[in-house]
Amino acid sequence: MLGRGLRSVLVHMNRPMTTQMRCCWTVTEHEGRTVNITSQMVKELRDKTNAGMMDCKKALTETSGDMEKAIDLLRQKGLAVAQKRAGRATSEGLVETLIQADGKLGVMVEVNCETDFVAKSDAFIDFAKNVALHVAESGATSPAELMEEKFVKNPALSIQDMLNELVAKLGENSGVKRFVKFNEGVVETYIHAGGKLGVMVELSCASDAVAKSADFVEFAKNICMHVAAANPVSIRREEVPADLAERERNIFIQQAIDSGKPANIAEKMVGGKMDRFFAESCLLEQKFVKNPDLSIQDLLKELVAKVGEEISIKRFARFQVGA
Repeated sequence: MLGRGLRSVLVHMNRPMTTQMRCCWTVTEHEGRTVNITSQMVKELRDKTNAGMMDCKKALTETSGDMEKAIDLLRQKGLAVAQKRAGRATSEGLVETLIQADGKLGVMVEVNCETDFVAKSDAFIDFAKNVALHVAESGATSPAELMEEKFVKNPALSIQDMLNELVAKLGENSGVKRFVKFNEGVVETYIHAGGKLGVMVELSCASDAVAKSADFVEFAKNICMHVAAANPVSIRREEVPADLAERERNIFIQQAIDSGKPANIAEKMVGGKMDRFFAESCLLEQKFVKNPDLSIQDLLKELVAKVGEEISIKRFARFQVGA
């Protein structure tokens, strides 16, 4: 729809169009001024905003060809679209990772949308990559903080502006669900299932030589793949959340009582079951998915003996879309 007071005058000619005439889409009158909206202007606005061709043309027309005002207008419209779609469920998406060249800083982000079709689109993937790039240099600790920051590659845009433009372009509610940044050791990442599952692991060692060795790199990759498959709760049993351990303990006690065991006997039976729970839940105690004869602790001991240097698994993160 053309704005009030805006009249489009189409130019019709029977003779062949010249090059100059081909670049002109419409001649418009707005507030007493005549403005030529050219295809090159529309292309430039599309390149800057990723908005649709007709939306760009309308924005230029309504702003009398002022490029900056047209950009602002499209952002305003993008915000309206984002707000309109904000209530829709976002159960699809992808996980994106980034590691700096020296391997000492890594980022993992999960970005959500409504459908798998959009999650696989170039625009959505580019947005996820840009968010990861920004997080690498950001001090934000939550998605809400992140949205307010200016994009490191283009301070004229906030992350929220970029998200609004993405929503306007793809027509789906989208958002940054979570992110994590590791920068206290050596980082490795793994992406599985077409971006639906991502893992990031941080390890420590005493020297760069060991960190760059083939054995260390292979171990780090294996730990990432193991975490993706086994989904551990923590690295060590003392790091299992107390409420989770207590809940499991109470379940085991009740199971024993329900089977007819006296309460005092049920209490004694819990120890063995809790050991099995920790063995299945804690990374170092889990059996290696590629070789169940070895635990992750066994693999770590073998690596330490081989390289002659202390190595530890500091932390890990596992993002699964929809989980």
